[in-house]
Amino acid sequence: MVVNVASKCGNTPQYEGLERLYQKYGNEKFVIIGFPANNFMGQEPGSNEQIKAFCSSTYQVTFPMMAKISVKGKDKDPIYQWLTEKTENGVMDAEVTWNFQKFMIDENGQLVGVVKPGIEPECDEIINWIEAKTE
Repeated sequence: MVVNVASKCGNTPQYEGLERLYQKYGNEKFVIIGFPANNFMGQEPGSNEQIKAFCSSTYQVTFPMMAKISVKGKDKDPIYQWLTEKTENGVMDAEVTWNFQKFMIDENGQLVGVVKPGIEPECDEIINWIEAKTE
């Protein structure tokens, strides 16, 4: 699962739910990858080192965190071009609307769903998807 994250957002406490999912289900069949992004109201202003320190000390994040990227606009990173554009992923358009949008990708590298930013990571849609893949 790929998630765009930010340290100074109303959704930032979702790090807790993401980490719980990773602790419970994280293995060779499930991983969460966080992509810090500063695209929404400057809510991720820190350097990569500051972001890592914040995530580790405040939320004890152990899932992989990538370097800060752009998830929308003219400088959108290629991974987010693929995630958000049907012409790239062959499945759907799913423009990032805010921090903590969750993209579910199956074991074959196919985009299978998107969960809106305001929905908690431990929602039924995500848990059911993970459990179906990890049984």
